[in-house]
Amino acid sequence: MTKSYRVAVVGATGLVGGEMIQVLEERGFPVGELLPLASVKSLGSVVPFKDKDVDVQVARPEAFEGVDIALFSAGGAISKELGPEAAKRGAVVIDNSSAWRMDPEVPLVVPEVNAHALAGYKAKNIIANPNCSTIQMVVALAPLHAKAELTRVTVSTYQAVSGAGREAMDELREQVGLLFRGEDVEPNLFPHPIAFNAIPRIDVPDADGYTKEEWKMVHETRKIMEHPELPVTPTCVRVPVFNGHAESVVAEFKSPLSVEEAREVLRNGPGLFVQDDLEKDIYPTQIEVNGSDATCVGRIRPALGFENGLAFWCVADNLRKGAATNAVQIAEVLIRDYLKS
Repeated sequence: MTKSYRVAVVGATGLVGGEMIQVLEERGFPVGELLPLASVKSLGSVVPFKDKDVDVQVARPEAFEGVDIALFSAGGAISKELGPEAAKRGAVVIDNSSAWRMDPEVPLVVPEVNAHALAGYKAKNIIANPNCSTIQMVVALAPLHAKAELTRVTVSTYQAVSGAGREAMDELREQVGLLFRGEDVEPNLFPHPIAFNAIPRIDVPDADGYTKEEWKMVHETRKIMEHPELPVTPTCVRVPVFNGHAESVVAEFKSPLSVEEAREVLRNGPGLFVQDDLEKDIYPTQIEVNGSDATCVGRIRPALGFENGLAFWCVADNLRKGAATNAVQIAEVLIRDYLKS
């Protein structure tokens, strides 16, 4: 008989929390009991799970008694406050915020890339889910690195507004309507209007001219790839797309890697789907990946001016593979390899 687990989802009424619950059901994760947790203002709400409405409870320390796995997606402050409370009560915490990612005692995991890192989860009973843009990039880079050894990465991201939450999606929708009616637009969540625009700043900037989002990609990529000195130069851009992140990546390698070899490596890489025929307009787009768990790659070509360079385009659903699905995949490896008894 398959063992079932008591699973809590913190932030259950949010965009990613809702996706986590949906992905748990879609993938047939053995949930014996689901505990949707959120703030006091969500009390009285319900979430659908397996043809039933499950009452949302308040996220507080006592709620984690008897919980086996706790999926967190309620922001860094909540993760810092309640993550250790859940962990000390015996739950394994899988956290989607940035709160624990760079803690040396907390594994930062993309199962297709470094599932072995989960072996260290007992240090704090906390596992970190990487940033959405980092996840899709390392899924594509990992098999190429295994083949030819990465020496440098330059990436520009084109990130959907869903990465900033439900209110950001509402702001884009509202601004599009206002502009079509010829009315003025006042930005709220973003520093400039997001409708029909591209904003080359995500999160707070620092003195070096990089943003917090860009530094996440630098440090997380190095930790996940176990390549602590890897040069990574990101530019993170918010674009007027509701869901799905796209990235233009230029990777340099120690060994030569032809386009044909790279295409074959990527075709055989876990979690990857290659769509690459430019003449026939076959390449991934953000609309097409919506609802998908794959990282889709196309526009594979030589990087001009580099001895062993490769350029490619990769796209993924940031709410799913970039957040919810990756978290559930971590939980799947956890119960398969570490929580079997």
